[in-house]
Amino acid sequence: MAAEVRAMAGNRPVPAHGPGAPAGTSHLQGLLGDCVHCGFCLPACPTYQLWGEEADSPRGRIHIVGQILAGAPPEGAALQHLDRCLSCLACVSACPSGVRYGEIIEEARAWTEPTSRRGLGDRLTREAIFALFPYPRRLRAARLLLVAAEAAGLRRALHKPSVEARLPAPLAPLAAMERLAPAAAPVERLARRVPAQGEPRGVVGLVAGCVQSVFFSRVNAATARVLSAEGFDVVVAEGQGCCGALSLHAGRRSEAARLAKRTVTAFERAGVELVVANAAGCGSAMKDYGRLFAGDPLYEAPASWLADHTRDLSELLAGTEPRAERHPLPLVAAFHDACHLAHAQGIRSKPRQLLHQIPGLELREVGDDTCCGSAGVYNLLQPGPARALGARKAAALAATRADVVVSTNPGCLMQIQVSAEDAGRPVRTLHLAEILDLSIRGQALPPTPKG
Repeated sequence: MAAEVRAMAGNRPVPAHGPGAPAGTSHLQGLLGDCVHCGFCLPACPTYQLWGEEADSPRGRIHIVGQILAGAPPEGAALQHLDRCLSCLACVSACPSGVRYGEIIEEARAWTEPTSRRGLGDRLTREAIFALFPYPRRLRAARLLLVAAEAAGLRRALHKPSVEARLPAPLAPLAAMERLAPAAAPVERLARRVPAQGEPRGVVGLVAGCVQSVFFSRVNAATARVLSAEGFDVVVAEGQGCCGALSLHAGRRSEAARLAKRTVTAFERAGVELVVANAAGCGSAMKDYGRLFAGDPLYEAPASWLADHTRDLSELLAGTEPRAERHPLPLVAAFHDACHLAHAQGIRSKPRQLLHQIPGLELREVGDDTCCGSAGVYNLLQPGPARALGARKAAALAATRADVVVSTNPGCLMQIQVSAEDAGRPVRTLHLAEILDLSIRGQALPPTPKG
């Protein structure tokens, strides 16, 4: 399959889908035809940068999807090349033809995943990941185990190269999960409603998230304080749970829809005017709920409303006149563009605009805007490529000589911190909400937590 893709030449028509392809693939067929194989996506694609293989480029994967539609089985090399895609959507920003690659890879995974032939270890790893991460209660239990392991010194021992090298291959994903988990910190509880300070500007709902609510509760608390200081009543909708983004990007569409229905219902009942996401992956998925529930008689209308009324935190704040005073923060900060904010949502300038409002803060650009390797659960399923991309990102960030790295996605914050530590160049990471909160409250950057 890889050799066939490398031999691809010109704008060859994609074959008609074979008899084994599921119903409803004609839409995907049309999307594939938009690609003219110009090659502008190649230098933008992280996996093509790593290996230089046509099959690991967006246009190569588009060809592979066409072959699967024609009847080729989603297994072996074909499945491997699709799995290696980060879904970072850098190719979407680079494409001059407007190819909707994000929709292509998502649709392709949605109908190949249920029948794909994977090894037992891979299947068990995926089931374990998706039995844990979308469920905050289970994550809280896992966090207690991490707290105990940290207190006993086991986490530090596990990170020794001599120990990591001896771990059996089936334990590699579990080791990656433990390695990425941030140091234990007290969970900051959120009230169901945080009132606006001063004259209210409106009522917004806050997406608490799954991983975010357990391991980055401080980010949610900072987000609520910032929104309150800027005049918004903040509602943390009860029963929202996971938004389904992780499952959606991995091709587990029915699971994603089940999780998304809870989110739609929760915010429909909350009576809010807008919904604010502070995790780029969540915001990207929620803005696409209209497509996820297209044709659903019960959920299409409320899901489309939620999609149209979801805003990234930076998107909302940059579109309103600042009300809360920004106090000086004498720091050098580097801003990392989360892929699902920059490429999926097209938001780049707004976070920078907010950072420029902070007196004393010097903002430096990162020379390499390639994906950091987090990409949902990619760094758990594809740890090798993720580490290689993380090492590149760590080097680019170190070159900025910044005091702190700021981003808008929890996965990026974890990946960058671990990658910098692996490179021997530890760096402080903060969410955009946290650094805005520090400035508004007039607080200095707290000491780095020990972990």
